[in-house]
Formats: sequence, C-alpha cells, structure tokens
Amino acid sequence: MKKYAELFLTFAKIGVMTFGGGMAMLPMLQREIIENKHWTTEDELADYYAIGQCTPGIIAVNTATFIGNSIAGPIGGIIATLGVVFPSLIIITFLANIIQRYSEMPIVKSAFAGIQVAVCVLIFNSVMKLAKRSVIDKITAVIFVAIILAGYFLNVSPVIFIIIAAVVGMLIKLKEVRA
Repeated sequence: MKKYAELFLTFAKIGVMTFGGGMAMLPMLQREIIENKHWTTEDELADYYAIGQCTPGIIAVNTATFIGNSIAGPIGGIIATLGVVFPSLIIITFLANIIQRYSEMPIVKSAFAGIQVAVCVLIFNSVMKLAKRSVIDKITAVIFVAIILAGYFLNVSPVIFIIIAAVVGMLIKLKEVRA
C-alpha cells in the first residue's frame, strides 16, 4: 500500500504542476521519477515518453501509466494514472466557470500569454535533454534533422514519423549485424 500511495502522491504532484500539456511534464518527470525517486533511467523515460506519444490518449496519462506499471504492475499503472489526472480534474472543475467568465479580460489574456511562453521554454529544454541522449551518432543526427524538417513542412501524424524512425533504426541495426 505504501508504494501505491507514493505513486499516487508523486504523480499527483506532477499533475498539479504540469501546465501546457504532456510535453511540459517531461522536466518534472525527469526530476521526480529519475533524480528524486530513482524509479527509472533517462533512457527508459525517453522510451516511455516515445511510446506515450504514439499511443492513443494523452501523453502525460500514457507516460504515467507506463511508469506506474513498470514500478508496481497493472495496479501501479492505474494508480499513477489516477494520480496524474486527479489534480487537473479538481482544478479544471473549479476554474472552468471562472475562466469562461473572465477570459476576455486583458490581464487574463496577458497571464495566458506569459504561461504559453514559459511552457515553450520548458518544452525546448526537455527536447534539448532528450536530443543530447538520443542523437548519438551521424545516423541519429540525420534522422533527427530529417524528422524536424518533415515535421515542419509536412502535415502528417507524429505517429508516421515515429514508425519511419523505428523502421530506419531497425534497418540500420540489421545492416550492422550482417556486416
């Protein structure tokens, strides 16, 4: 029970502090799950995040489910998921009426503009950390640049990029094994 409580409270803490969606959650996950709790490694977190990105649902919820499951099995996955969504459920229920009522006020618009900028910086920092661990040679650098360019110029699902990158990675590995 102690492990389940710890999972719920850890993910509730992450859930209450995650503004801007799942991508903004990554720095908190890195700090809480890797550095503070030592529940996973950066490579494992990157894998969970990648899988969470290409599976149906919200990336923050998917990632919490994967991590909870790896720590305490299926019940742990459910508890981590409940933990990460519980704060949002409470906060959004409370704020929905207020935001709707005051969303056109200049000060509220300015606050949201500031929050968006901060979230962009958090996402950028997360991407840079992931890139440092993921772009490890010329081939991964080519994949990285190709997907950035394709993502910018093409309007296709991110799942397509993930599948293509996975296939390219497997083909390269097969080529290395045969050599």
